[in-house]
Amino acid sequence: MSTRKPSFRALTNSGMRASPETVEPPLEQLRGLRRQVLEIIDEVFSDSSQATDAVREQLRQHIAAHPGRPEEALLDHLFSLRSQQPDQPEPQPEPDQPEPDQPEPAPDQQHPSSQHPSSQRLEAVLRDRMLMTAFQPVFDLTTGTVVGAEALTRFVSDSGDPADYWFAEAEDSGLRTDLEFAAVESGLDAASKLPPHLFVALKLSPEVCLDPRLPVLFDQAPVAPARVVLEISGKFPQEQDQAASLDAAVARLRSAGVRLSVENTGSFFAEASHILRLKPEMIKLDRNLTAGLNLDPLRQELVEAEVRFARKIGAALTAQRIETEAELAALSGLGVTLGQGFHLGRPSVQPREWAKWGGRARHLASPGGRGRTTRS
Repeated sequence: MSTRKPSFRALTNSGMRASPETVEPPLEQLRGLRRQVLEIIDEVFSDSSQATDAVREQLRQHIAAHPGRPEEALLDHLFSLRSQQPDQPEPQPEPDQPEPDQPEPAPDQQHPSSQHPSSQRLEAVLRDRMLMTAFQPVFDLTTGTVVGAEALTRFVSDSGDPADYWFAEAEDSGLRTDLEFAAVESGLDAASKLPPHLFVALKLSPEVCLDPRLPVLFDQAPVAPARVVLEISGKFPQEQDQAASLDAAVARLRSAGVRLSVENTGSFFAEASHILRLKPEMIKLDRNLTAGLNLDPLRQELVEAEVRFARKIGAALTAQRIETEAELAALSGLGVTLGQGFHLGRPSVQPREWAKWGGRARHLASPGGRGRTTRS
């Protein structure tokens, strides 16, 4: 079963055939959509590189053609960019049998992206850099101050697909590494506009950590390596030689000052051997452990055990996707020191919003002992 969502155009066309009651969305939804559109437009205009001069001028023309309707202006702009892409040559029918002097290439010699129907839009995103970075603040739960920000990739497209769909598509198309590198470059460039004392968390797969281009990218980054927290997410290599290669690649980055974070996927210590071997500065709790934690004494025991484990190896424990005050109180009470989530601060693509994190402190839940709560 496909997990692909219908495109923005498909949703619009279907809405035109619906009854008036179903066409008009709630006012709050319209406001949210307009807010996202304006953030995207602002981000395009904030890019001062010469390579995007023509793109910015074209967007200005579309905005002038739709005064007061930024949604229509952005949609026309995206369709216009797509129409400017060079036409692909018509595929030629293959002969029944390959010519003797021109043998058909083996499957492992064919470029995977040329065989996948989704590769064209991914290659367009990579070519035109139609992606941007949103940052979500990371709080010190003991002081209520922002100490870092996680880079989250956003895509400028008419489909409205979330980042997970794009990266899954890139995996199928053989373009996952290229897309991860583009996302990291975008994150590092945007990080130069963050308050200088905040760390920058960048999520990468183990495969990209092994890529020899990664150290070069960090060497040329506009932010100091000491501000970068590299979060390894995904399946760790199980073969001993591959694990040793990952260790060596990570060690080179850490010698330059980059810190390391490993995500725990909710299976408790399934990755314990990798964590013990790598000794990361941070361990990140999965949403499966934090959601509804205040109502589940068993998961509280698991989190408390992870807190003790993190302390023994000298790592900070970070909770993600904190969405309620009760979850925050439970996590703080169990000794989790870092956290992020909609309850604390939403992702933003606006540098003026990032600037507020420089001296931002807020009231957070008091630890209050072990922070355990039970069902009433």
